[in-house]
Amino acid sequence: MATRRSRKRKTPGSQVIMTRFLLIVGFFAIWFLGVTVRLVHLQVNQSDWLREKAVDQRQDTKRSKLLRGTIYDRDGRPLAMSIKVKTLYADPTEIADVALAAKSIAKITKVDANQLTKQLTEAKAKNRRFVPVIKKVDEETVARLNKSLAVDGVKKADSPQFTGLHWSEDQARSYPYGPMAAQVIGASNNDDAGIAGIEQSQDDILHGAVINRRVERDRLGRVYEEVTEDREKPGDITLTIGASYQHKVEQALEQGVKNSNAKSGMAIAINPKNGEILAMANYPSFDPNAIKDAVAGNITNHAIQSVYSPGSVMKLITYGAAREKHLFSLNDTIDAGNGTITVADHPFKDSHHVGNVSYPEAFAHSSNVCAIKTALRVGKDDFYSTLTQMGFGSKTGVELPAETVGIVRAPEKWYGDSLASMSIGYEIGVTALQMVTAYATIANDGVKVHPRIIKETKKSDEAPVRPEAPAATRVFSVEAARDLRLMLKQVVLTGTGKRAQLNGYTSGGKTGTAWKFNSATKAVDSSKYISSFIGMAPAENPEVVIAVVIDEPKAGGRDGGGSAAPVFRAIAEQLLPELGVAQNGPAVKELPVTEDIPEIVEPDAKDKKSVAKTGDEKSKAEVDTKKRDAKPTNTKPAAVEPKKTSKPQPRLRPAGNTNAGLGQDFERKEYNRRT
Repeated sequence: MATRRSRKRKTPGSQVIMTRFLLIVGFFAIWFLGVTVRLVHLQVNQSDWLREKAVDQRQDTKRSKLLRGTIYDRDGRPLAMSIKVKTLYADPTEIADVALAAKSIAKITKVDANQLTKQLTEAKAKNRRFVPVIKKVDEETVARLNKSLAVDGVKKADSPQFTGLHWSEDQARSYPYGPMAAQVIGASNNDDAGIAGIEQSQDDILHGAVINRRVERDRLGRVYEEVTEDREKPGDITLTIGASYQHKVEQALEQGVKNSNAKSGMAIAINPKNGEILAMANYPSFDPNAIKDAVAGNITNHAIQSVYSPGSVMKLITYGAAREKHLFSLNDTIDAGNGTITVADHPFKDSHHVGNVSYPEAFAHSSNVCAIKTALRVGKDDFYSTLTQMGFGSKTGVELPAETVGIVRAPEKWYGDSLASMSIGYEIGVTALQMVTAYATIANDGVKVHPRIIKETKKSDEAPVRPEAPAATRVFSVEAARDLRLMLKQVVLTGTGKRAQLNGYTSGGKTGTAWKFNSATKAVDSSKYISSFIGMAPAENPEVVIAVVIDEPKAGGRDGGGSAAPVFRAIAEQLLPELGVAQNGPAVKELPVTEDIPEIVEPDAKDKKSVAKTGDEKSKAEVDTKKRDAKPTNTKPAAVEPKKTSKPQPRLRPAGNTNAGLGQDFERKEYNRRT
């Protein structure tokens, strides 16, 4: 019995100890493994996040913007400047009842309560501490809102006494002259980034650099180091335009558009000797101080962005190419015959009988036949070379955004009558700046200077820097340029530009009247014109070249001589004295009252009918099928006598799919598809 009891009480003590030991070892092994895995996870997978969190806890980075640079006119008048304002923002983490607070804030600040509630709720969920409520308000508004946002009868002038609301320093753009030169100056958005004009093209210089001030803190939050990181500071820009010049040009242009009951207009005044643009105007315009209320089309700088068919102003290039090749002298005569010439089965007509006249007279009376005969003698290759040397088909390089190249097709893509059409300003698309630059080349004795609108830039504590201008190039000889200026002078004295005669100054220029393209009929529309005048003064040694383009004049003289030339006169007579140019001409106090010389010939009835057919009837494309399918020729088209035919006469082709004027740009692919 005793033996059995002793056997039951006897236990293997070594096994119990070993089991306990193994359990303890296992526990520590698992614990060590867990700690190891956690350390690996923190140090490998979450190291970047932990580092950023540590930096956030000990560093406080405060960002502040420097004021955006100022844009000045040539005389130092500010055209665009930044002023200090404040932005009211909410910190959702400080607001207990977001919906109630949003409703109260919205009632006072006149913002949308539902939208503000949504913004605050989303920001609070993401732990964001900055939600703008009202951006860019002046000090007067700040003081008023501070009083309105006071609680418990506490009113302080320097901050809103409403839980969760704060002010932050900001800046706003101010345009002291309002709509003046708005398309040139442009505008900036709420983020102080340029979105149009000089504000956009020179944003890198004007934009306020961001300065970071980093504050280092210890584990108790005490500041022990401050580090400031500076970036390049913003600079100022001085333009070549003058506020006084610009004001005079805009006033004259506006009055001209209204007198003609036109759709719109544009004008450019340029110094032909150095390429400085003295004024660049578009009407109607907009106020960049209220950019949100602006009509989209009025923001466009049509002087460089919109392409049109120039019409007879292109004849100066035609005669210039011929004069440079010594194909005529001013004493030579040219015969317009019966006023009709046919090229590649396309009859071209004069608006009135000219007969056998001198070259200056043919130019003054804007004879299509004489210009076409002259172009045929020049030849397509030399004519195309002159176009490209004068800058057509390429950007002028002016320091403004969105400039278009226009439309100039290569000779191998021309049709049999293309040289004739281009010589009188069709089948080519130009901008107003390209045209005024071409005329400035003639005014500058045949030397082409590139137009520019920036006079200098200046960064903080540095000397002003003038931009390096591209090298000037000679296009015409001095003799040829002077002869062309005499021809331009004849236009004003006896031709289509009599209304461009100036009081006390001599002047020269050329009128242009071109049909606009009608997208409905796929043809030029004889009821809508682009009328222009490009002139220079004084005629012998021009100090200024002025281009005026009127879109769809409907009243008074609708041609270039009737609608655009008087605007040129109004501008020139004001600018020349201000430029300090001495008078050199007779007194002409009133616009000449003479019989108008028509410049453009209306298409006959059957021609109109042939291009107006659409749908099931013959379209213009069908009428012109034979001509469009013909292979371009590299030989000079011969002038032949008009053929008697009952077949509808094909119309002049515009350069592209557009209204051939302001507000719509040409599209090359569309033109190629249709031709």
